[in-house]
Amino acid sequence: MDFVAQFLGRRLAYTYEVVEWVPGERLLMRTSDGPFPMETTYTWEPAEEGGTRMTLRNRGNPSGFSRVAAPVMERAMRRATTKDLARLKEILEP
Repeated sequence: MDFVAQFLGRRLAYTYEVVEWVPGERLLMRTSDGPFPMETTYTWEPAEEGGTRMTLRNRGNPSGFSRVAAPVMERAMRRATTKDLARLKEILEP
């Protein structure tokens, strides 16, 4: 699947391939094309209050300039992901 994002003022385009899919439990995707190799994992589990807890994990192996900027990129990715997940929660839990 193709994915486009804005990150640090730049447009990033990735192509992901689904590596593992366990319905209702786990989705693992890896980039097959993009600025640097990345792996994204989503997991779902029942929450104590009766809902569903989703966990998102991104892992990447930056190279070149991305390697030098990795600490800054990590913080920016964490902020962007937190913002995206908060927005998703607003949509799903009106």
